[in-house]
Amino acid sequence: MLPKRKSTFTGFHQNARIYPGGIAMKTIGFIGLGTMGKPMAGNLLKKGYSVTVYNRTAGKADELVALGAASASSAAEAARGSDVVITMLSKDDVVLETVFGEQGIALGLHPGQTVIDCSTVSPETSRRLYQEFATHLVDFLDAPVTGSKPAAEGGTLVFMVGGQEETLDAQRDVFEAMGSKIVYMGPSGAGSYTKLAHNTMVGINALALMEGLSIAAKAGLAADQFLEVVQAGSAYSKQAELKGPKILKRDFSNQFSVQWMLKDLLLASEAAEQFHMPAPMLHNATDIFRMAQERGLGELDLSAVVQCYEDWMHLQIGQAETPLHPGEPQLLAERRRNTRLQMNIGLHLSVYQWEQEGSFSGQLIEGTLVDLSESGMRILSSFPLAKDMFIVIHFPQEAGLPPVTARIIRIDPDHGQFLYGCLLSGLPPHVRLKIEEYIRIKSE
Repeated sequence: MLPKRKSTFTGFHQNARIYPGGIAMKTIGFIGLGTMGKPMAGNLLKKGYSVTVYNRTAGKADELVALGAASASSAAEAARGSDVVITMLSKDDVVLETVFGEQGIALGLHPGQTVIDCSTVSPETSRRLYQEFATHLVDFLDAPVTGSKPAAEGGTLVFMVGGQEETLDAQRDVFEAMGSKIVYMGPSGAGSYTKLAHNTMVGINALALMEGLSIAAKAGLAADQFLEVVQAGSAYSKQAELKGPKILKRDFSNQFSVQWMLKDLLLASEAAEQFHMPAPMLHNATDIFRMAQERGLGELDLSAVVQCYEDWMHLQIGQAETPLHPGEPQLLAERRRNTRLQMNIGLHLSVYQWEQEGSFSGQLIEGTLVDLSESGMRILSSFPLAKDMFIVIHFPQEAGLPPVTARIIRIDPDHGQFLYGCLLSGLPPHVRLKIEEYIRIKSE
């Protein structure tokens, strides 16, 4: 644990506004005016703070300047004239570059200032910044938020804060201008750990909503009525409240994007590995958000991941599960179930034979994945195998897939080779989804 250090805040900057009664308002440098940062800075202005803003894309500051903010030409300039510097940036390397890079925050700091990082970054990055700033008598808090865009606009964000509690107490007025709840979590890095654990639950809850909606859709249930039950029952969650209506309206405008949720889940996965703890739901959620990113949904709201589920079940949420042509329901339903993804991917197959009691012999043979359907795979090989034999399928290393066990249920001769129909055995749903996504990418 890092040693406690008294807050170094010694007074207000010379540019601080003086209000009736001789009360001085802190000057704020706000850096990062994206989906969250822009409304947060706007709320500081509304509460009467003198705010200087900086963003790498200068045009994002125009609306705030019209509201009374000053515009800085660099992060260093925004920091130089401020009592408190707030950053709301995308990821670790961007935060570090903004602090230590050319014309970065570090060049504009002076003793007595406080830097508050509201970005979601690794705890290691937060602790590094705390230690670096401490050598310059500058206080630092890692204070990521939850609440997404609507809460940022309404000033109802929840802050989870790590660092010296005395520093938080000295800056509580600044936090209260942007949020409705401020929770002190512990020493430097504790805020970042809290955010990663929190967003693990957010990602999993969002996918639980999408899977429930998908099951309801395949059963022919009305999506709006199903969502009404969810919001009134034990399955209720904030994600159901926020994302359910967006899914039904096909409104994937960004409140919190797929790419940033994936970034947070990857950071959480790193933390779980450091703790040597299993986190199966976290890893499955990470896989699905990665698929959505690879599908091109990265800049959309995380609710857009439902499009992956819709692809997998060949049905859009909110649409009835009905045949395209009256009179052919069974035929079309069967065709939909047996839609095959065509491909030509090289595989290796482990084949085991029973030798005698208590022993097997095995060998590795080559094969080609011909196609994949919901019921299994078809694999082409020149090696003769027997019906009902179990094989282990090894995908190319680039796929990042585990070995898959299958049973041969059909054998068809094919120009001197054998086309094996294989039934997949005990395949976890997330592995099937990864296989389908890998094949989709390879087939494009």
